[in-house]
Amino acid sequence: MTSAAVNPDADTTDAAPRYRRVLLKISGEAFTKPGEFGVDGEELEVIAREIAKGAQVGAQLAVVVGGGNIIRGATLAKEGRIDQATADSMGMLGTVINGLALKEMLEKLGQPARVLSALNVSAVAETFIRGRAVRHLEKGRVVIFVAGTGNPFCTTDSAASLRAAEIGAAVLLKATKVDGIYDKDPMKHDDAVKFDELTFDEAIKRRLAIMDVAAFDMCHKRNIPIVVFNMKQPGHIAEVIAGHPHGTRVV
Repeated sequence: MTSAAVNPDADTTDAAPRYRRVLLKISGEAFTKPGEFGVDGEELEVIAREIAKGAQVGAQLAVVVGGGNIIRGATLAKEGRIDQATADSMGMLGTVINGLALKEMLEKLGQPARVLSALNVSAVAETFIRGRAVRHLEKGRVVIFVAGTGNPFCTTDSAASLRAAEIGAAVLLKATKVDGIYDKDPMKHDDAVKFDELTFDEAIKRRLAIMDVAAFDMCHKRNIPIVVFNMKQPGHIAEVIAGHPHGTRVV
C-alpha cells in the first residue's frame, strides 16, 4: 500500500508542510458520537481520513490517542472502588484499543501506520522505543502512541508533550471540540473571546486550561509550540500542518 491511495478526492495539491515533524493529540471522544461510548465505525473513518490527509501534506506525523470513550480511570478512582494506579492502567489499555482501531482504518485507506505502546502488549503492538518511532516516521508511516506514558497518575496530555519532546516534534497539535482557546468556556458564555495567538507566559498568567500543568510545562520548557483547533472541521488537520491559521497558537 502507498499513501497515494489515501482519500483520492482530497485537495492537498497546494499544501506544503510548515512543520517537518508533528505530534497530534486526539481525545477518545474523537472515536465515537457525542454522548456515546466505544468505537463508532463512521467516526473512526472520519478521523482516520483527516489524519491521512495530514500525512499527505508531507510532514512526519505521530498521534497520541486518549481512551475516554472506552474507560475513564480517573472517574473510577474518584468513586473509590478501584485504586487510582489500577484505574489508570485500565485507562491506558483503553487507549490501546483506540490505537489499534485507528491503525487498521489508516491501513485500509492506504496510509501505512504503526502502533507503539508504553506498556508491553507485544502480541498486538510494538513496544515504544524512541529510535524505532523515529525510523517509522522517516519511512512515512503514521506512528500511533498508546498507553500514555506507561505510568499511572499521568494524563494523555502528558504523554503527548513527552512524546513530542522525545521525537523532536516541531509542534504539538491538540485537536478539540472547539476552534481554539477562549478567555472563558465558549459553550457556556456567548461573550467568550477567542485568542489567535498567545505566549506561554500569557496563558499561564490568564490561567487558561489548555493542557494539564505538567504537559504544558514540558512544552514551555522545550519550546514546542501548541496549536489548539477544532478536529471536527474537515481538512483542518492537514491545513494546520500546512500552516493555515486555524485555532489558537501558543508560542
